[in-house]
Amino acid sequence: MTAPGLLAVFAHPDDESLFAGGVLARHASAGGRTTVVTATWAPDSTRAAELADALRVLGAGEPRMLGWADSRVPHSAPGRPRLCDAPLEEAVGALVAQIRAVRPEIVVTHDAYGGLTGHEDHVHTHRITLLAVHAAGLERLHPDAGAPWQPSVLYLATHPHSAVRAWGEHLAPVGRNPRTVPDDHVTATVDVTPWLDRKVAAVLAHRTEVQRGAAPALIAGLAEPERERLLGTEYYSRHALLPTPPPRADHLT
Repeated sequence: MTAPGLLAVFAHPDDESLFAGGVLARHASAGGRTTVVTATWAPDSTRAAELADALRVLGAGEPRMLGWADSRVPHSAPGRPRLCDAPLEEAVGALVAQIRAVRPEIVVTHDAYGGLTGHEDHVHTHRITLLAVHAAGLERLHPDAGAPWQPSVLYLATHPHSAVRAWGEHLAPVGRNPRTVPDDHVTATVDVTPWLDRKVAAVLAHRTEVQRGAAPALIAGLAEPERERLLGTEYYSRHALLPTPPPRADHLT
């Protein structure tokens, strides 16, 4: 049986590896068509080249970049508005075009908090993706963006409250209050330790972020047991998109 197609939509280069690198590598290893759309940064930037390296490690094809500016890095997409300032209909339409071109059964994106740190680009990417996964299946919405296609299921990458014990000590020194969800909101807990080497390699492919001291730098400085503790499990909340969803088979587990 062929694995369903999976499209991951994340805000910045490196989010795909940090939030879902294990599932992406796992899905690609199983023969599933695996694709990543990144909302920010210009396709001709250094970080786009690093993203391409990370996706090769994960088996997730070539980058697909919407090209908005990172809200905190204006030069990330010269001449383009920040993602959070882009006209909503235009941003949704751009993602609808990607969904209709890729035609995935599964879509993965940020949760409503935007992950542990609540970055505003993560939150906005979540909102755009929620609108786009529904609009993509409706022929009268964005008619110039390709033939309608309705994904079956949406997974939100998240962290349960119980995970704060692992991540909290690493976020506390920089004054961050981790944004987590009640444990019963998590409907797919995925052990990605068999693919952890690929996930870590993909994270470290984002060399600019390692040098800048961002999250990939934290991962670079950890010993292997600590990497496994922090990155060896991925958490998702599942949301069916079809009016009559199939039985409770879980695509990720």
